[in-house]
Amino acid sequence: MTDRSRLRIVVLRVVVASILLTLLGRLTYLQVAQGSTYSKDAANNRIREVITPAARGQILDDRGVPLVSNRTALVVSVTRSVVRSQKKRGAEVFARLSAVTGIPVDRIKLIITPCGEKLADGSRAKRPDCWNGSPYQPVPIASYSADKPDEVRRVLAIAEHAELFPGVKAEYEAVREYPNGTMAAHVLGYLAALSAEDMTKQRYAGLAPGTLVGKAGVEQVYNDRLRGVDGVQKLLVDKDSSVTGTLGTTPARAGDDLVMSIDAGVQRVVEKALEAGILAARTTFDKNRNANYKAPTGAAIVIEAGTGRVVAMASYPTYDPTVFVGGISRPEYSALSNAPGQPLISNAVQGLYSPGSTFKIVSTAAAVAAGYPLTPRIYACPSIYKGKHNFEGESFATLDFRETLIRSCDTVYYKLAFEQWARDGGRNGIAHPRETFPVMAKAWGFGQQTGIDLPDERSGLITNRAYKKAYWQKNKKEYCKGAKTRPKGSYQQIVDNEFCIDGYALNGGDAMNFAIGQGDVLVTPLQLAMAYSALVNGGTIYRPQLAKGFLAADGSTSTELPPVPVGKLPVAPATLEYIKSALAGVVLPPGTAKGSFQGFPLSQLAVGGKTGTADVNGKAPTSWFASFAPVSNSRFVTVVMVPEGGTGGTTAAPIARKIWDGIYGLENAKAALPGGVTPATLPVVRPDGTVGRPGTRVPRPAVKVPYQPAPVASASPSPSAQALPWAEVVRRREGEL
Repeated sequence: MTDRSRLRIVVLRVVVASILLTLLGRLTYLQVAQGSTYSKDAANNRIREVITPAARGQILDDRGVPLVSNRTALVVSVTRSVVRSQKKRGAEVFARLSAVTGIPVDRIKLIITPCGEKLADGSRAKRPDCWNGSPYQPVPIASYSADKPDEVRRVLAIAEHAELFPGVKAEYEAVREYPNGTMAAHVLGYLAALSAEDMTKQRYAGLAPGTLVGKAGVEQVYNDRLRGVDGVQKLLVDKDSSVTGTLGTTPARAGDDLVMSIDAGVQRVVEKALEAGILAARTTFDKNRNANYKAPTGAAIVIEAGTGRVVAMASYPTYDPTVFVGGISRPEYSALSNAPGQPLISNAVQGLYSPGSTFKIVSTAAAVAAGYPLTPRIYACPSIYKGKHNFEGESFATLDFRETLIRSCDTVYYKLAFEQWARDGGRNGIAHPRETFPVMAKAWGFGQQTGIDLPDERSGLITNRAYKKAYWQKNKKEYCKGAKTRPKGSYQQIVDNEFCIDGYALNGGDAMNFAIGQGDVLVTPLQLAMAYSALVNGGTIYRPQLAKGFLAADGSTSTELPPVPVGKLPVAPATLEYIKSALAGVVLPPGTAKGSFQGFPLSQLAVGGKTGTADVNGKAPTSWFASFAPVSNSRFVTVVMVPEGGTGGTTAAPIARKIWDGIYGLENAKAALPGGVTPATLPVVRPDGTVGRPGTRVPRPAVKVPYQPAPVASASPSPSAQALPWAEVVRRREGEL
């Protein structure tokens, strides 16, 4: 053997030894260093968690009346893995179940099919028809109310003949109930199962797919506090996914009750008045368009002026949250989403509208800030100013601001706004324009969210020179394209052509429209309500609140949410008082709401307010009326808005009159709030779990815990809330109040 051969053998031995040492080292690492980790992972692969939902807290009005509660229902659930392990993949079980429930077999199979799984036709199962939770979790397919005994007796056959229904159970559980039907639906919201998309959101971290959570209204905003903490049962399963034992159980902890500032009595009054007013508007002839007003939607709000609390909030049309209990099918959801008036949208916080002359309280404050005096009578009110007309061509010699507000003279504000626009450099502008009117509008809270504890609130629109230029730069290409491609001479083609050429410029007409709440001014009814609240309470801007507090399920603690001031109007108290006193004359001759309040008992309840009639191209005007009472010490503000409803005095003001009647019990109406007083304290939870009205004495006093909520964030669950079984919580609270 040559030296070269011996060298090759040595090298080969070294390589083989190195490989063996590497493999030995890796094996040692996996078995020793990482052994515990892999053992843990292997154990986890044999553990499956089944969630027991916590008893969700009720939603109560300010007196403890349930707005959302829980009721006992017979719920039929299917454990898919068990049924499919039967002969013919559970065909006989599905057939029996269909015969008992009346649900087609194919529908049952779809309901319990995990979302994303391929179906027989090759498509993928999609929400809301499929199951988004764990395949080991029983999937509810139907619920039966106790007030339908025939259905309940039929379905109880499942429990009585369990051997015929392996993997199927029929048990009494608590489900969400809306005792007042559609009332306050946009405020309350509804529940739905978490989707895969939801699971990517931080606020749902730690929750299992398929968990029921709030998807709208306060159900969403305060979901964490309401839902409590779910119980967890850990099951041991073998390689075939069959359950072999239980590792442990963590009991559920009940959620807290949410106490609202909403008063059920006032809410009912507001909703009835709004609906009746809208239906009446649809029978009112519009001579300018030779047809009745369409009045497709509307909104009405009542605010407690000194706290910012929402006493009532209505949007028309509405919907019944009950349709979401147990899940809603895709066709049902589509039909609801596309229904006339879009009933799932809250016009109060999501609708944007030109406020018309209700905005003149802001423009008056801006004019005073610019140096114009409130008195004497020096403001001419011609029928036309620089090509822009007064409403219905009215004209008056000279007025002071009080008379201007009462008569709602547009041309006075046109002139003042035009002069300020010219002072700021006109179309070309100056380096540092004062922009008194837009600056004042933003100081009153317009152009930004109010921070109400509801999701998806819109900010509105308040423009200035910088905004106009930035918006034009962003959309110039589309404007210029539209100027060339749209039908020549059409309204949209003319607008696009103008915007293409000089859409960056703030014109004098823009400034004049702004001053009367039109043009580039869009607000929500809630924003206007909060502005009027600041006017009549002395200048404090509050964050509007729907939640007034929380009650622990066992009554051990209560959490009061104090009013949250967020700003102060940059307006002298004397100016605010002047504007307020001027608006007291709007409901009297020659005010614009005199007809709507003729015969109203103003001696019993002095009401002040402002009408608004906002023009909309090609449609009837948006009808507004913002009002407050009593004038001298205003407790409440109410705002009513009806698109395509005509003048403010035609539709909105009569609705407001009915609301004031209903709150105070005037003109033969029953008082929803005798004396106009809301409860000063929270309701209480008695030791037996029932809820008593504010001031109810209980054996143990509640501990008041200060709490500051985020504008639209959920609060943390109360650690003191004790667990109560679903059935026990419902049993204790049934028949309450």
